[in-house]
Amino acid sequence: MTDLPKKAVVLLSGGLDSTTTLAIAQHAGFLCHALTFQYGQRHAIEIDAARRIAQHFGVAAHVILPIDLRQFGGSALTSDLPVPKDRPLESLSEGIPSTYVPARNTIFLSLALGWAEVLGACDLFVGVNALDYSGYPDCRPEFIAAFEKLANLATKAGVEGHAFKIHTPLIEMTKAEIIRHGLELGVDYALTTSCYDPSPTGTACGRCDACQLRLKGFAELGIEDPAR
Repeated sequence: MTDLPKKAVVLLSGGLDSTTTLAIAQHAGFLCHALTFQYGQRHAIEIDAARRIAQHFGVAAHVILPIDLRQFGGSALTSDLPVPKDRPLESLSEGIPSTYVPARNTIFLSLALGWAEVLGACDLFVGVNALDYSGYPDCRPEFIAAFEKLANLATKAGVEGHAFKIHTPLIEMTKAEIIRHGLELGVDYALTTSCYDPSPTGTACGRCDACQLRLKGFAELGIEDPAR
């Protein structure tokens, strides 16, 4: 009798990191359920990218969940604050930029945890990174460890001994290492979008933090970024 694959919930934004994370989870043999948030982000073009990526990977299910964080604002991604451009690469991880969305990963992981418990899945995957990143506090290993502890204290499944695991396969990788590994797994990065302030047609600005980190990663590998 063949064992059924373990289910996992994968946070899928439509960007480079989350797509690589989905590829890693699928390659590891998980039956992946992708969760995308339509949270009022100004770069909502990423929702279309996530839809394409989920279809390309043939995930077991793809939920696009609307939550309107523009009601709170407080971020250049969920308000009319300008998106920082042309920041020196060496300073991107210093301080917390205006593109930080208050409690975003706490909210996202909480909702992913709820779905995982319904599915009977004990594994959650999130593409956070603490090396080539923009200084967000909810991308650090300390946050992930704390949330995993919370998940196992706050759920019926956790209390009954079905321990949850938050997988962060990219957390110690540079952007170039992430791209290289994704290419080894056959990821088509032309499907992805990373820009915080794209044009109405989806063309990346090339100047925001996300664009600069992405371009740096491809440049270090001597590869042209296939994004528009």
